[in-house]
Amino acid sequence: MNLANCPRCGRLFAANFKDMCPNCIKDIEHEYEKCVQYLREEKGATIQELSDATEVSIKQITRFVREGRISVMNAPNLMYPCEVCGSMIRDGHMCDSCRSRLTKELNQAIHEESNKDVGTKRQGDGTYRAIDKYH
Repeated sequence: MNLANCPRCGRLFAANFKDMCPNCIKDIEHEYEKCVQYLREEKGATIQELSDATEVSIKQITRFVREGRISVMNAPNLMYPCEVCGSMIRDGHMCDSCRSRLTKELNQAIHEESNKDVGTKRQGDGTYRAIDKYH
């Protein structure tokens, strides 16, 4: 039997597929049910309103959305913060602006690295000729 510490509460438990103790799993399921129930009644709720009404953290609600347990299709105002800049988004981890900036920076780094490799090959690639050596 593998034992582990619960990342949420710190208690020791027999490791399972959720990597959480049974008490925390029950708590999360209870939080999920509260969120779903509230969204059935208030389809236009924002994530802040949902969090305030259910006392479930925005981080946990965001986790439910990313796991696909709460659908943003049925909740038009349900958005969560971009992990980079904090602007509100409806899917993924980053907003379009941050994603395009990251892509641009990555392409630029790849381009710079390939230019650096080409420069090193030219310098280290040459062989000495007898004439070059003595002049």
